[in-house]
Amino acid sequence: MRFETSVEVEATPEAVWRAVVDVVAWPEITASMRRVEWVTGDAVAVGSVARIKQPGLPASTWAVTAVVPGTSFTWESTAPGVRTVATHELAAAGPGRTTLVLGLAQSGPLAPLLGALVGARARRFVSMEAAGLKKKSEAAGPVA
Repeated sequence: MRFETSVEVEATPEAVWRAVVDVVAWPEITASMRRVEWVTGDAVAVGSVARIKQPGLPASTWAVTAVVPGTSFTWESTAPGVRTVATHELAAAGPGRTTLVLGLAQSGPLAPLLGALVGARARRFVSMEAAGLKKKSEAAGPVA
């Protein structure tokens, strides 16, 4: 399963980045998250690990594998037979505007089965997260 959603945000890349990397606050901005807490580290940085609880899913751990400050971060979660990679990318889209792209990809021998079981929910959750990040970024204050 591979899914990607894109949203235009009326906020600077800096404002969007602050919202994106404030992962422990995500449960406040989207119903797709119940709890996010750092297990290792305390911020989005390569090697940091977060534990996430989402509605209707078992808690999972996500390890940050790549960060380009102000631009993107990637984290991964593994379970028997499946590896899930989530990407968070942003780019300037004009004065005071940013394009935010969230992606989710699953691989491994059980990925097709998992995609069939929870694919629609995963797509809905990623879209909810994009909408929440957009709202939080735009509420952060006037655009530059």
